[in-house]
Amino acid sequence: MAKTFGAESTADEVLEGVNLSGKRVLVTGVSAGLGVETARSIVAHGGTVVGTARDLEKARRALAAAGNPAVELVETDLASLASVRKAASELLKRGKHFDVIIANAGVMACPQGKTQDGFETQFGTNHLGHFVFVNRLVPLLKSGSRVVTLSSAGHQISDVDIADPNFERTPYQAFTAYGRSKTANILYAVALDDRLKGRGVRATSIHPGGIQTELARHMTPELLEQMRARIAKAESSQGRAFRFKTVPQGSATSVWSGFVGAADAVGGHYCEDCHVCAVNDDVNSRVGVRSYALNLAHANDLWKKSEEMVGERFAF
Repeated sequence: MAKTFGAESTADEVLEGVNLSGKRVLVTGVSAGLGVETARSIVAHGGTVVGTARDLEKARRALAAAGNPAVELVETDLASLASVRKAASELLKRGKHFDVIIANAGVMACPQGKTQDGFETQFGTNHLGHFVFVNRLVPLLKSGSRVVTLSSAGHQISDVDIADPNFERTPYQAFTAYGRSKTANILYAVALDDRLKGRGVRATSIHPGGIQTELARHMTPELLEQMRARIAKAESSQGRAFRFKTVPQGSATSVWSGFVGAADAVGGHYCEDCHVCAVNDDVNSRVGVRSYALNLAHANDLWKKSEEMVGERFAF
């Protein structure tokens, strides 16, 4: 009988009895929080991890604090396409396949700014950086591989705006920009899964849950309170009290969707609390995934726009 996991499950509990020996996994953002714990849990169960970080010294310190899991580090700044392309080229030259790619890194609700390539910071880092990085690494994905992109319930704040991704005509709001980027993460997984499932590679997106990590480092006390109030209101409407997850609990859905959940179940879908979420367009609810985030035609439109923005086409 298959084990059932939920909101309070940890990554180690999800991987209990799972032998990851021979599995090679790429995890972006292993300098703090979920990335470190995700990498640690995979190594603890026999897997080999390649981790990316913008600041390698910070990553080494964070990994040391987590018990020094054997993680190979690659310098990658997702806010710089030059850095992303250099890192991807290095991995391609090595020619070693990946069984799972977990696109974990990201920024949240930061002040208005631009990446090195002139993109709005959150859309450019959370979506476009991963879009180029992962797409360039597709040749290293063999049949049976998976791609897991970390999204958020924050996708419910806003759909993407394909006509104005850089807020050139729209007043900037930190959470709106975050919501757009997290919707983009889901749409990217939908489009990638559609392109790769014929060769046996599946892509999925997840919400790790509400966790207090460095992701919120850019947020003012006022923004943090707005976020807590919005989540608490939505949770109370469902008869639940909101509680932050621990980092081990927050990492659980990443490893569940990467190694434990059935490929055909998670492929092209959005997961939370170690299960596949149903579509829910109730604007007063935090449960499930908005239909606009799973629309394949919409995902393909975003793919085309993303290719135009980064100046690179990806045909698989």
